[in-house]
Amino acid sequence: MRGQPVILIGVDPHKSSHTAVAVDVAGHQVAERRFIVNTGTFRQLMRWCEQWPKRRFTVEGARGLGRTLAQQLAAAGEKVVDMPSTLSARARLLATGGGRKTDAKDARHVAQVALFRHDLRPVEPEDQTTILRLLTERHDDLVHERTRVLNRLHAVLRDLLPGGAPTGLSADKAAVAMKAVRPVTATDACSRDIARDLLADLRRLDRQVKDNEAEMRDALAVTRTGLTTLPGLGPCWPPRSSATSATSAASPPGRLER
Repeated sequence: MRGQPVILIGVDPHKSSHTAVAVDVAGHQVAERRFIVNTGTFRQLMRWCEQWPKRRFTVEGARGLGRTLAQQLAAAGEKVVDMPSTLSARARLLATGGGRKTDAKDARHVAQVALFRHDLRPVEPEDQTTILRLLTERHDDLVHERTRVLNRLHAVLRDLLPGGAPTGLSADKAAVAMKAVRPVTATDACSRDIARDLLADLRRLDRQVKDNEAEMRDALAVTRTGLTTLPGLGPCWPPRSSATSATSAASPPGRLER
């Protein structure tokens, strides 16, 4: 196995199919194959690649359309790098011979460019930092939606209550205030019904925010990070800090073995 050459496999991913082209260290095409995207795509790709024990992969758009395949490869222990679509497009533009654009040509260009670019970002298997990032983004969405609903409820209660709704409005304060609402007109009755709906939405969002924060605490505990011991970090910010710190620390790019 030591004397076997390294084969670089470039993948041009699409929604319905992935095209893979294998090239040697000189950039000459060795083989190509198109895989229909389904539940068995990854297994088929790996069986096809078994003929090259020493192999590396380059996936175009490993953060986009090629994310699923790139993550499957990384999780299986394969060496994978991400080929930015802008870089592969530049290679196609400079390619000689003309002819129409094909998936096989794109995959070959992806592999050939990776031969000479040692600064491509390695694809790392998604781990707890990815979970933290997803939970933090979900938290942001929930808080923004809760703020919108709370502001709307405050505006509706302003028209229903003498002097308006109390400051520092919460679901419990809104519920107490609404007990004093005595609709006089049909418009008031409609506003009261809307306020009830908004209050129900606010209570639901409060529960979702609370559950989300519990999930973040559990996910954060798994990482055993020390960020939570730093002064000034609230219960929701450590996940963002942990995820950002972990994902922004790029691993040093590897070189193609010869």
